[in-house]
Amino acid sequence: MTRITRRALAAAPLALAASRALAAPMPAPVSPAPASPWPDATESAARIRRGEITAAEVVETAIRRAEAMQGALNFVVNSDFDRALAKAKAGPTGPFAGVPFLVKDLVDYKGLPTRGGSQSQRFEPPATKQAPNCDAFDRAGLIVLGKSATPEAGFLPSTEPLTTGLTHNPWDLSRSPGGSSGGSSVAVAAGIVPAAHATDGGGSIRIPASHCGLFGLKPSRGRIDDFEGKVGITAFGVEHVVTRSVRDSAAILALTEDHKPGANYPPVGVVAGPNKKRLRIGVMLANGEGHSPTPDVVAAHDHAVKLVTDLGHHIDYVRLPYDGDRFIQDFLLFWAGGAQRLASDITKATGRKPDGTMLEPFTLGLIDLANRTKPEDFGQTMKRLEADVLAYDTWFGAYQFDVVLSPVLSSGPPKLGEIGPLVPFDTLVARLTEYVGYTPIHNLAGAPAMSVPLYWTPEGLPIGTMFAARAGQERMLFELAYELEAANPWAHRIPPVHV
Repeated sequence: MTRITRRALAAAPLALAASRALAAPMPAPVSPAPASPWPDATESAARIRRGEITAAEVVETAIRRAEAMQGALNFVVNSDFDRALAKAKAGPTGPFAGVPFLVKDLVDYKGLPTRGGSQSQRFEPPATKQAPNCDAFDRAGLIVLGKSATPEAGFLPSTEPLTTGLTHNPWDLSRSPGGSSGGSSVAVAAGIVPAAHATDGGGSIRIPASHCGLFGLKPSRGRIDDFEGKVGITAFGVEHVVTRSVRDSAAILALTEDHKPGANYPPVGVVAGPNKKRLRIGVMLANGEGHSPTPDVVAAHDHAVKLVTDLGHHIDYVRLPYDGDRFIQDFLLFWAGGAQRLASDITKATGRKPDGTMLEPFTLGLIDLANRTKPEDFGQTMKRLEADVLAYDTWFGAYQFDVVLSPVLSSGPPKLGEIGPLVPFDTLVARLTEYVGYTPIHNLAGAPAMSVPLYWTPEGLPIGTMFAARAGQERMLFELAYELEAANPWAHRIPPVHV
């Protein structure tokens, strides 16, 4: 089979951003280590620097944990254990020297194939180049153990690819960990690695962070350089990490953000703790369909609203500044256009029209939806989405708030199979439009948003709360996250299935 390049896969909706920035020096964080049974990446690196443990010992422990947990959780799709251990023994350098890490299998990493959760990529050879963001991870000293699981091309918000099988949530093995950064989130939640690479084209950092009890920040468009230099709403995919601690996320962003002259934003640098400034927070509960979420999500939402109020922040109740139901339908068609481009690239690479031996039923359904849509209808869709993006930005000024607080999703972690690729297309679309009604706008607007794990249900399932801001406001979100982490800690919580 003719090779399908990463460029072909990147034509899918999750067109990935990647940093070309040089790694900036990282000062010691002010924020103390969160109480946790496992050291975070910052503390692991500090212990290695102090000589309390070697990088090889840390990596070898992570490898043993990964081998022990893979059968139950299925979070790795390509391991690189021998090379990882060799790197650790060679004496890595950088602020996170010796800290084990995973790269999501939608991004090239030298020496490993990129298969994107798809049968269409099953014959991919090992990559000879890698995304600029991965160069930054290597410079930071992170030791890549392998590639983490993802749904096909990142299309679904649940990690259930037919080619590698179900990835299980360590809080309840019968439930989805979310997607598309599901494998990375499972590995961090279960204590295998302290941080892992993630991407977000419609919620793919925030969704699994919510379902796995992690901190997950989606950066602004251009904060970490776009891989192909795109601007506007077509450059809606970004990269960062999922972590247990806020300080790990903040430090890794500082090492991977764009520092070049002419960057989209002045560098954030290392955000090391909270800010005393009290924020105006807009509070929104209804999803894009205008419906209230499940009772568990309402309880999580109410808990978060009380928390920020008790901390002295001012809240106002707000509504979406655009037609949320129409936006979700437009976004679905926009998403389908990415599947159509992926199909075109596969045909060019193989000489064959994609079928069920190459792509999953849901992906084929998206392609069919795009093929049945007239070009002029696509054009009108793009105009409406651009208007919605403008409305999002002016919304903040009109209400004079700093941050919007909302659910991440309309429900907690669904049962595996409920939103998997084998569900009939129309049924699955109906479920998805109800389930994922909060996250996509931030991708099109290029705005930062974060899922913060502030609530667990009586059954012990995590439900994140989302905080979003205007483009370029990562510092404000990190400062708020530090305050929330101190007031409502989460790092001590351990899922039933863990190392």
